[in-house]
Amino acid sequence: MSLTSAKSLTIGTFDGVHIGHQKILKHIVRLSKDHNLKPVVLTLFPHPRMVLQKDKTIRLLNTIEERETLIKSFGIEEVIIKPFTKDFASMSAKDYVKNILVDELNAKQIVIGYDHKFGKNRSADINDLKRFSEIYNFSVKEISAEDIEDVTISSTKIRKALSNGQVALANSYLGYNYFMSGKVVKGKGLGKTINFPTANISVEEQYKLIPNNGVYIVKSLIEEKTVYGMMNIGTNPTVGGITNSIEVHFFDFNNNLYDNIVKIEFLKYIRKEDKFKNLEALKTQLTKDKKFALDYIDSINE
Repeated sequence: MSLTSAKSLTIGTFDGVHIGHQKILKHIVRLSKDHNLKPVVLTLFPHPRMVLQKDKTIRLLNTIEERETLIKSFGIEEVIIKPFTKDFASMSAKDYVKNILVDELNAKQIVIGYDHKFGKNRSADINDLKRFSEIYNFSVKEISAEDIEDVTISSTKIRKALSNGQVALANSYLGYNYFMSGKVVKGKGLGKTINFPTANISVEEQYKLIPNNGVYIVKSLIEEKTVYGMMNIGTNPTVGGITNSIEVHFFDFNNNLYDNIVKIEFLKYIRKEDKFKNLEALKTQLTKDKKFALDYIDSINE
């Protein structure tokens, strides 16, 4: 497959598409305009560790579909998702540059960080790429060490923050509210019995990072209307639950959502999940949580 239009290409995982990534993406777009090239991102999926090490514990901030949508929102015209396979991993640096970057993608400008590695065993670096650029007639632009450091630090901090329930901190690094999407499935119906009906959310992609167990203030866009609510991530220990579930109690919304895909944004962490002595005690706490959430929502909408 030859994609003929000349491209300004950057290569990376871009997991989270956070403020560090956004800075780089905007830089690519500016460079592309200056040289009359099409701004393009090449990204790999699945994550190399999933393929080479069969690592099922890895958790990513975005699904591949979320990543593509977010990257394009910053002016990148095309996101090329290259399947990462063992064959791809064993490709020599020269074959990768000539066959993929030059012949297939028609890259005329490649923008990468000083620490970018590619080719079999990740043996080649930016100096090799500059050498290849003279053979295959493309230019190489280097992303500054400072910007690369921002990307690395931000990704680590975001994952750590979400794993600790620190949603506000994670959102400040992302530049948007952390979110996840899932299908509404039938639950046990326990919430209805205490006047806190919930939508049970099933997230299909097992590699998607789910924030730490606890209670959160969230919002969704449902039927073109912003709907707020509170979410519980956890095992429901009050009723002897042992498997994790994701449940959202939406405020002022009673429509049937079964089988719908709902996107949920995380706004604020309220508290950790607790085991209460009975359902009445749980209901009392949920009433307090709801008041706290409504007061917070009022404060951000003033």
